[in-house]
Amino acid sequence: MPFADEIARITHWTDISIRRALGFGLIAMLSIGAGLSFDPPMALKSSAVEAMLAAVFLIYKAIPAPTRDYRRTEVWMLLDKTHHLPEARAQRVIGTILRERYLKHAEYAAMLACLCWAGSFGLQALRRVVWV
Repeated sequence: MPFADEIARITHWTDISIRRALGFGLIAMLSIGAGLSFDPPMALKSSAVEAMLAAVFLIYKAIPAPTRDYRRTEVWMLLDKTHHLPEARAQRVIGTILRERYLKHAEYAAMLACLCWAGSFGLQALRRVVWV
């Protein structure tokens, strides 16, 4: 298997692993938002805080990713415990991919938080204009 194909396969399964975990966090965010639906600005503020927590958690996971044993990750299980990389390079390649993808998803979470903050401020401003 060519090196580029193996990198694409590892990246794919890394994204699946991270997005699966973030999906459970999204369920929690939506549940809290639904519970606060009586106050939409507050619901968006809570979602913004939760998205920022997700971003911080992803950054926290990205820091040790290059040195963490790749055989002890969920990605390794999703790869069926095989790779077509030289063993000497496998740790560096898989660890680097994990770090890059954690940071990319942290960036997405931070963008979501910014959108939620902006929406919250917009709804608060609209509330003041309409109900004053």
